[in-house]
Amino acid sequence: MERLFEIDLKDYKETDNIFRRPSARAIIIQGDKIALVYSKKEKYYKFPGGGIHDDEDTEKALIREVREEVGMVVIPESIREFGSVLRRQKSDRNENTIFEQENYYYLCDVENSLVDQELDDYENEAEFVLRIVNIDTAIESNDIYKSDIFFNEVMIKRDLRMLRLIKGKICPSD
Repeated sequence: MERLFEIDLKDYKETDNIFRRPSARAIIIQGDKIALVYSKKEKYYKFPGGGIHDDEDTEKALIREVREEVGMVVIPESIREFGSVLRRQKSDRNENTIFEQENYYYLCDVENSLVDQELDDYENEAEFVLRIVNIDTAIESNDIYKSDIFFNEVMIKRDLRMLRLIKGKICPSD
């Protein structure tokens, strides 16, 4: 898969341990809108998706994560590679550790009906909901997003950059 860009804060020591957490993320275009996770508490948008478990491939993780986070059912035959983004920064959880995340983005289509979300504790706390919005709405919201949690800010700036890239390639303005 083509690497679209890297975010490397270089805020760690090269001798630190590396914790790798690859993820799969969905780009779901519906007409002139995009389906995203919205945090009602934090007021940001992110692409549906998350960590790939050891026992699953990237596409299975994508299907599972989209269903859990937003209740959408991905049509497996519709999954198409879009590109990846590498994120590297000092871990917010473990001393002397680099957090490294290859984010694999896929275009995909979904079924018309929704299922119940299955949110993790932190997702419930952030009040994740599905929002199908104009891409400019998401860009504007993420562009002004600030957090006391720097780790979250980096994640949202990554998705802001992806939203802008997608807007240029797929969803040009009218």
